[in-house]
Amino acid sequence: MTEPVTCALREMRWWDIDAVLELERDLFPEDAWSRGMFWSELAHARGPEANRRYVVAESGSGIVGYAGLVATGEQADVQTIAVSRDLWGTGLGGRLLAELLRAATTFECAEVMLECRVDNVRAQKLYERFGFEPIGFRRGYYQPGNVDALVMRLTAPENSVQGTEING
Repeated sequence: MTEPVTCALREMRWWDIDAVLELERDLFPEDAWSRGMFWSELAHARGPEANRRYVVAESGSGIVGYAGLVATGEQADVQTIAVSRDLWGTGLGGRLLAELLRAATTFECAEVMLECRVDNVRAQKLYERFGFEPIGFRRGYYQPGNVDALVMRLTAPENSVQGTEING
């Protein structure tokens, strides 16, 4: 692991979308989310009926990471986690994931699900460190590349974030 990076995590807002899209297209060129997808997610992240949590990581150079989660009943789903390539291995992905798991706990979710590209071993190892376990596959889930997704599940998310902090 390389040197930890000092970043502030905060709620993602509409004015962050351009910077998030730039990072999204760099990291996920084949299946990047659209501007509309981010707008839609953020629309459900505010107000009394909010069931989403989206955060960005900021450093002196701007937005260097982001993550999002949606909660429905007792289940939450990690929608996305991304960290700038030059910050891989710094622990930022873990901080973003911990923040999503805190949100799942706040939403009173008993389990958290996610899909991860089968060829993204780095992400799979991060999720496993937090207690996620593989439970199946979704064939051809990532399009247009037709890449399979590994489905992972975490039960009792509150136990995975004890002792972690989001600012540092």
